[in-house]
Amino acid sequence: MTKAAAFFDLDKTILAKSSTLAYAKPLYDGGLLGRRDVLKSAYGQFVYLVSGADEQQMDAMRAYMSALVKGWPVDQVKAIVREGLSAVIDPIIYDEALVLFDEHHAAGRDVIVISSSGTEVIEPICEDLGADRAIGTQVEVVDGKYTGEILFYAYGQGKADAMQQLSEDEGYDLAASYAYTDSITDLPMLEIVGHPIATNPDKELRAVAKERVWPVLDFEKPVAMKERSRDQRRAAAGAAAGAVALGAAWYARSRTRK
Repeated sequence: MTKAAAFFDLDKTILAKSSTLAYAKPLYDGGLLGRRDVLKSAYGQFVYLVSGADEQQMDAMRAYMSALVKGWPVDQVKAIVREGLSAVIDPIIYDEALVLFDEHHAAGRDVIVISSSGTEVIEPICEDLGADRAIGTQVEVVDGKYTGEILFYAYGQGKADAMQQLSEDEGYDLAASYAYTDSITDLPMLEIVGHPIATNPDKELRAVAKERVWPVLDFEKPVAMKERSRDQRRAAAGAAAGAVALGAAWYARSRTRK
């Protein structure tokens, strides 16, 4: 049988906001962000929600985040992310995305989240959602702290390259696989699979989807995950925890081969 996967962007596809910017207050409370950074993050969130993030904005965000996280203790960041899951992430999850997770799992497909947010941010989120793997931006760590050097930026063509490499590693047939994203900057991610789906698309991606006759999904306002839904996901999330960790190791493996 053909082995296939469903690849999901995270921000504005599964979540209604940027996962990284959503953690501005918890990071401030933890002493990692200053008041000025919190205000800047709030403004960035507003711009992201209203207009989406274009290539120039994403490059600017990369430079900003690279400088910002330099010197942060990795274990502290992981702890803040996990502690903030219920307060920060649960209220901004699209229920429609979770339904898609279930449908793909029922069809025997692995669910893989690939996001420009850092791995330490997206891995706990993906465990909680029951995803099978997570691939995010990799920042160099030395002596337990971020150096600020970005080793791999999960953005644009980088996402497509990661999907290609993972598919070679795991035997996924990309022609039988699915991809979901909201941004025109992720066009390479959609073009590499046989089933591209524009999800909550920005204006540019919506136009491309119309031209190429791709399916378009528009999710409703997110609501907090219901306890019933959470209970149903606990078993899947627990089983997926080890598999999600493999996503973090993907980049290290691919670099070792080069």
